[in-house]
Parts: sequence; structure tokens; C-alpha cells
Amino acid sequence: MGKAAVLVIIVCILALSVCQPETGSLESHSEPAVDKAAIGTGKERSQPESQDQETEPLNSPENGGGGEEGEMVDTEQPRESEPTTAAPEVDDTCSYILSRLTDVDSAIHRLNVAHYTLDVKMAQMADRVTGIAARLEEVWDTLELTTRISQDSRKEIGRLEGCLKGRRVGYKCFLIIRLYESYAGALKNCQDRGGRLAMPRDRKEQEALAEYCRGFFHPGNWPLWLGISDQRSEDLYLFEDGTRVTFFYWRKSYLSSQPDGGRRENCVGLSSDDGDWWDNDCERLMYFVCEFDT
Repeated sequence: MGKAAVLVIIVCILALSVCQPETGSLESHSEPAVDKAAIGTGKERSQPESQDQETEPLNSPENGGGGEEGEMVDTEQPRESEPTTAAPEVDDTCSYILSRLTDVDSAIHRLNVAHYTLDVKMAQMADRVTGIAARLEEVWDTLELTTRISQDSRKEIGRLEGCLKGRRVGYKCFLIIRLYESYAGALKNCQDRGGRLAMPRDRKEQEALAEYCRGFFHPGNWPLWLGISDQRSEDLYLFEDGTRVTFFYWRKSYLSSQPDGGRRENCVGLSSDDGDWWDNDCERLMYFVCEFDT
């Protein structure tokens, strides 16, 4: 606003400086016109005087001239010069320039007001965005808390379901899940339920698990995933918690002796009819058994 006012003042000074010389020049030009008018008037006046001198004998009593012609000569008046209009035109031009400068100043003022209003609205919008961001953060925290509570609740429900619907053995419960999953999918499903893939660590647990599976699928025979594999190193079988397997229940017969899959089959499954272990392709889709702590 300060720069605009200074600019308007400078333009006004320049306009006045332009207008003043023009007025002076016009006045200087008007003087000869007046002189010419005066000269013309003098000429006009000189002519009647000469006419008066010439007509005086006619009006004298001696000549006995008529009074009408003398009166007509005496009543003639000299013509006055017409005033010039150049100075009013210059004044109108200066007034027009000043009015336009006033309009420009008004427009700049309105622009500044609009700019200030826009700044105020932008500040208000920034405050609102900040408030929305804070609320979104609170909602996000609430959502994370809700998700965590839901996961914990699901795990607790899975643990209760495993012990209520499954088979309890010592300090753990086994639960058969009739969903077709790969080894990795079965592992994740058990973890989401709050448990892990079944890991029979001794003969007692193995016999109890085999009896549970045989009674569940009788008279059929279905393979189920156990939480045992040698994916880290060939022939080095580990439970999913990282501990090494020391008890094995591989199928042994003259037709098939397990494990026999080599590097193609690295995940262990249990046969429901007799409880024997088989090595399988880890991408094969099978049922699985989860275990939960009591």
C-alpha cells in the first residue's frame, strides 16, 4: 500500500508539472491574440475617428447636412475579441488525469483489502486443516488400539476354542482346522488365532495327537501340517519356534520310507489314520493342527 501511494503521488506531481508549462505557454500565446485584438480594435476605432473627421463638415450647421447619417456613424461600436478555450481544455485534461489516478488508487486499495481478506481466509483454512490433522491422528490412534484389541480378542477366542473344542494334552491344547492352506498359510492362520502349528515334542504328545486326528477323520485318512520343517538346511529339522527336533515319527515300510522328498519336500505332515510323519511339498494345500497354551 505504501509503494502504491508513493507511485500515485509521483504521477500526480508529473501531471501537474506537465500541466503548468502548457498553461503558461497558452497564456504566452494568448497575449499576442489580445494584442492583435487591441490592434484590430485600434484600427476599427481609428476608422470611425477619420470618418467623424470626414463627416464633421456634414454635421456642421454650415453644411446643413442631415442628422440621420451622422447618428448612424456615431452609433457604430468596435468588436471585442473572442476568448480562447485552450486553458479550459488543459484544466479538463488535468482533472481527467487526477480522476483516473484517484480511480487507480481506489482500485489498489480494493486489491489490498481483497488480499488481506484472502490472507485471513487462508489462515482460517490452515487452522482448520491443522485441526483435521489432529483429529485424524486421534482417529488413527483409536483405530490402531481397536485393531490391537481385536487381535488380542481373536487370539483369546482361538485359545478358548482350541481348549474347548480340541484335545488337551498336558499344558497345551490341539485343535484341527479344516481349511486348505499351504505350510506358510497354515502357520499364519494359527498365529492369528493366538496359537502356532502343532509341535509334538515327545511320544506322549505324539500319541495323543495321533489319537485325536484318527477319531476326528475316521474312517477317512487326511494329511495335516505340523510345525516342523528343514527349510533352513536340508535334513536339519526344526520346530517353528527354532528348537531342534529330537523325536521323530517317520513312516517306515517296505513300500515307502520317509523322508524321501529330498530338496523338493521340506515340510512335515501327519497322516490321520496312523499318525505317521511324511515330508511334503511346502506349497501343497492341506488341513492343519494348531496348538495353544492352556
